[in-house]
Amino acid sequence: MTPQAGAARNVHYRFGPRIEADGVRFRLWAPGAEGLTVEIEGGPTVPLKPAEDGFVEATAPGGAGTRYRFVTADGHRVPDPASRRQAEDVDGPSVVEPIDAYAWRNDAWTGRPWAETVIYELHAGVMGGYAGIAAALPGLAELGVTAIELMPINDFSGTRNWGYDGVLPFAPDSAYGSPDELRGLIDRAHDLGLMVFLDVVYNHFGPEGNWLPTYAPAFFDAGEQTPWGAAIDFRNPDVRRFFTENVLYWLHAFRFDGLRFDAVHAILDQSWLTEMAAEVRASLPADRHVHLMLENEANSPGPLEAGFDAQWNDDFHNVLHVLLTGETHGYYEGFAQSPTEKLARCLAEGFIYQGETPPGGHPRGAPSGHLRPTAFVSFLQNHDQTGNRAMGERLIALAHPEALKAAVALMLLSPQIPMLFMGEEVGAREPFLFFTDFHDDLADAVREGRRREFARAPEFADPERRKTIPDPNAMTTFEASRWTDTAPDAANWRALYKALLDLRVRRITPHLNDVRSLGADVLADRCVMARWRLGDGSRLTLAVNLGDTAVAADLPTAAPVYGEGAADKLAAFETRAWIES
Repeated sequence: MTPQAGAARNVHYRFGPRIEADGVRFRLWAPGAEGLTVEIEGGPTVPLKPAEDGFVEATAPGGAGTRYRFVTADGHRVPDPASRRQAEDVDGPSVVEPIDAYAWRNDAWTGRPWAETVIYELHAGVMGGYAGIAAALPGLAELGVTAIELMPINDFSGTRNWGYDGVLPFAPDSAYGSPDELRGLIDRAHDLGLMVFLDVVYNHFGPEGNWLPTYAPAFFDAGEQTPWGAAIDFRNPDVRRFFTENVLYWLHAFRFDGLRFDAVHAILDQSWLTEMAAEVRASLPADRHVHLMLENEANSPGPLEAGFDAQWNDDFHNVLHVLLTGETHGYYEGFAQSPTEKLARCLAEGFIYQGETPPGGHPRGAPSGHLRPTAFVSFLQNHDQTGNRAMGERLIALAHPEALKAAVALMLLSPQIPMLFMGEEVGAREPFLFFTDFHDDLADAVREGRRREFARAPEFADPERRKTIPDPNAMTTFEASRWTDTAPDAANWRALYKALLDLRVRRITPHLNDVRSLGADVLADRCVMARWRLGDGSRLTLAVNLGDTAVAADLPTAAPVYGEGAADKLAAFETRAWIES
């Protein structure tokens, strides 16, 4: 029988349990470890025997729903690092979970082309779990969003976390729902024509619940340190395979439409990225659209030329944050000098830093002007840039509202792929704070470490002032991050986003496949005009004035498709767009 269009192909998983005719085959990669067993809850404890390449394995009675742990020679009872589901928390029993039993409604879904992408980043817990996200999908589709992106959902310690402290990459955290409820969310999104992306973290494990060093120290390279401790050893072929299988697992077993790879600059062997991307492409039916995105502080164009669709462009965010708020400390320091010129370069060439050295830093980036504009994901807010503020303020609390509207128009009408952060489309005022659910000494360390991070910020130089920074572990910190659409001007903000996205889908999106930059010019302080040749041969021009005074300029004479005003000047806080044949 010919498989349906877009149907997932079989993937052979070396890691994780496998249901077989005579029970469950349990496997663990533990090179050099001896005396390991698998403990079946309510059943026997079975010795694990050596298999290939450092694996140990055993077949034991059981099936779907069987709870189990691995037990080391010194008595540690640990979860399966490739657990598909946890019965309790990260240190509890793993559960045998079938990965091919869900009856997909949209079995013929093949995704959407990258050029059509408008991303909405969200946190599953703040949105009320998978059920809460599903309830919001019709409104997002009506707004003009074409993809939602979930912050990491793999199992972490406790019931609330941003997700970047995960320790079991294959196990969706039960705080948001069951694995099949996650599949149901993805099915519902596909009902509405929405793609679903997932943020994944392969550069470190969280501080609680990572047992790999106990029985597989070869998973890490103690000679190479990252901000989170010993680096994961991507030179080891079995370690590489573990994470490649995780990528394939999300794309095939859950039918995510793409992944965003967190902080790949901290993956020390970058060859894994291109190797993995090639295997992903080879594993997919020819008609299925799957998109791979990066976060890469190194601003390296290499992955964008070898299997990856796009990179989150922090440069776009950072320079606009400086122009909108005037903040220049911390990582905004590198964008404080000549920000208008930097914005022009960003619109014309993608990266701002293309080999230059930011203040107090090191050379960053490489030339990117040859890359297509859609290789860059642009945003004004995201989880990092909001939540890594001490008080989690959203941009609406920091910028002039009219200037912010002009920046929104610039983002949504530019050929780069736009990304919204949950709540911004209704002008939500609630903060998005950093939250965790650690306890005892670790909770103290996280709370005090968080406050020490801001000691160099002028507004938190006073130790008493630092005590006002919300405790990440307090339930009130998590609850304060829940946003609503009840602000008096919520409808006006939503109407602005909808109008801009309607214009984008009608006039810009159909012609993005062959778009190329025609350059950008500084018209005045805080005022830039950029141009692109669209795929149908027409020219898109955007002019933005983020300043509070009008700017005289030589503007296109055609009627604008967005904005209106004098033919020879841009008003304060104005974005105008033209499309000319």
